[in-house]
Amino acid sequence: MLFIQHLAENPFFYFAWVLIVVFSICVHEFAHAYVAYRLGDDTAAQEGHLSLNPMIQMGPTSLIFLALVGMAWGSVPVNINRFREPWAGAVVAFAGPASNLILSFLFTLVGAITFLAIGDGLSEDVAVFFIVGATANGMLFVLNMLPAPMFDGWSVFSYFYPRMSRIDPVLAQNVSLGALLLIFFTPLRHIIWGGGSAIAGLFNTVVYGVLSVFGLA
Repeated sequence: MLFIQHLAENPFFYFAWVLIVVFSICVHEFAHAYVAYRLGDDTAAQEGHLSLNPMIQMGPTSLIFLALVGMAWGSVPVNINRFREPWAGAVVAFAGPASNLILSFLFTLVGAITFLAIGDGLSEDVAVFFIVGATANGMLFVLNMLPAPMFDGWSVFSYFYPRMSRIDPVLAQNVSLGALLLIFFTPLRHIIWGGGSAIAGLFNTVVYGVLSVFGLA
């Protein structure tokens, strides 16, 4: 089923997913740009990426793809030659997935507080919004940390295994294409979604555990 069919069958989920993914990707790309700027590379900053504007961080093609199939992407330019430290590239690469991990936690935390404040009167749609937000960002963390070219995980792991960065560009492109095909057309997509759900579930356990310690849950 194409994602856009949700527009007719479950419009709230459709618009919630689109809004959450756009916001989360923009935060992800902003994190890359901001950390790169702090570590000596202002390339992304000079091109306007210190913003949450989806037209800058994602572009129209990505937004259209999101509206049709539910998946999207973003990118920021990075010049590794401007970094002051050899580890800066890995830190900049990890900043994006880390922002999604933080967002997953925040969606869980705000959702829990909202539920405790409103109780059984909480709208099911509102609860779904927070669950989707936590899970989607957990999924974006898992997806982007895959150790394959084009994903942030490749740049992170390349710092620890430098031979990865010396891969032939043609081979890297083929590996990237293969990874995308595996993600979209094999059960791997369910594993990635399951990983996002596991992260959201872990945060949910932690949040309610902490709130119960303080007698709030």
